Amino acid sequence: MTSTESVKDSEDQPCVKLDPEKSTHLPGKATPKGDSCAVLMENNPKVTANGLHDIEDRILRITGYYGYNPGYSSHRREEGSDSHAETPGSETSEESPSYQTCTNTALKVLGGLLMVLCISSSWVGCTQVVKLTFQSFSCPFFISWFSSNWNMLFFPIYYSGHAVITREKQTPIQKFRECSKLFGEDGMTLKLFVKRTAPFSILWTLTNYLYLLALKKLTATDVSALYCCHKAFVFLLSWIVLKDRFMGVRIVAAIMAITGIVMMAYADGFHGDSFVGVALAVGSASTSALYKVLFKMFLGSANLGEVAHFLSTMGFFNLIFISCVPLILYFTKVEHWGSLSSLPWGYMCGLAGLWLVFNILVHVGVVLTYPILISIGTLLSVPGNAAVDVLKHEVIFSVVRLAATCIICLGFLLLLLPEEWDSVTLRFLATIGDKKSEDHGEELTESSVQTRSRSRANGAVSIPLA
Repeated sequence: MTSTESVKDSEDQPCVKLDPEKSTHLPGKATPKGDSCAVLMENNPKVTANGLHDIEDRILRITGYYGYNPGYSSHRREEGSDSHAETPGSETSEESPSYQTCTNTALKVLGGLLMVLCISSSWVGCTQVVKLTFQSFSCPFFISWFSSNWNMLFFPIYYSGHAVITREKQTPIQKFRECSKLFGEDGMTLKLFVKRTAPFSILWTLTNYLYLLALKKLTATDVSALYCCHKAFVFLLSWIVLKDRFMGVRIVAAIMAITGIVMMAYADGFHGDSFVGVALAVGSASTSALYKVLFKMFLGSANLGEVAHFLSTMGFFNLIFISCVPLILYFTKVEHWGSLSSLPWGYMCGLAGLWLVFNILVHVGVVLTYPILISIGTLLSVPGNAAVDVLKHEVIFSVVRLAATCIICLGFLLLLLPEEWDSVTLRFLATIGDKKSEDHGEELTESSVQTRSRSRANGAVSIPLA
């Protein structure tokens, strides 16, 4: 066998033994000639005819840039083109739900802010109209009883709005029976009507009556600030009666509320109308807290329709069973008024309407927006009443009263913190720390890349040590 024949045999032998699917191509090595070369070129499209990728891989291997990996440049270019081709569709599919979520959240927050403004305005209006009514008609229980009767309009207003929005073909009687399941599976009976409605109606009347009595002794700002203490009383009663979770920050808030009450009573000394007014306002806040805790205990979390049904039922109970109390006060001359035509019906109807609007906004706002915004709306009535008292009635507040008001408001804000506020705060701080470390790492990476690019431009070569 001659030497040329041996060379031909050595070149033909790989063409017989090599399997194209298992063949590999090593960068920097010459590819065999013959039919096997054509087969390998067809099965490995990553290698170009001019050997550009081989040159790039050699440069990367010499410089140690990115950590050398054979075929890195070609793989990187092809992966980049694939990801660029797939990105637009995935981005549109991911951005559309997130965009809708952000839009819904923004609308909910804007609606909540509008609800906050309406709630605070209606509550300030109620308090100021009461002060105006007392100038010509000083009968707080009759005013409270008259205003509570307007709660009967709650369910008709709810049904009208529900029928317009949902367009359900339900008669008012059918909807009323559906919402009456709040009293039990059998609906509302006379026994359940008296048993469930009587205590809540009495607490409701006491809350309003004590609030109006306090307004006869104190300014609107002081009474509204003291009424905000009901949030602390709700927490204490829920912790004791309902066995809610103990939170140290809420205990601190309750102590701040009590401190504000004592300071408010001390502002003019522990005597006279000021001390009596503080006691009446605190009594109103206490009965309000007891009402809310009992509602949560016996009726649970009712929906808007059930709440409208319940308040209308209380208004009906107030009209039927509590109407005797104003008559008793009239004949005993505790609250005496002249003829019905001499009563300030304009102020009284305005007060009752604002009170009804306030109750509707509070219960509707909890469903449509965030409950914390509703509480903030009640708190904002304090600066609202203060502005009216200073601008219209020219009230001058002492330093002690201002400090007591600020302490009560701060305690109210602490009570709005969620139960998991501590863990949420720690996670937020940890996220900020991780973000700062990532930004610092990116800055270091960019600076190292710039240093390498400068050294490469100056002719220097970076060689890895290992």
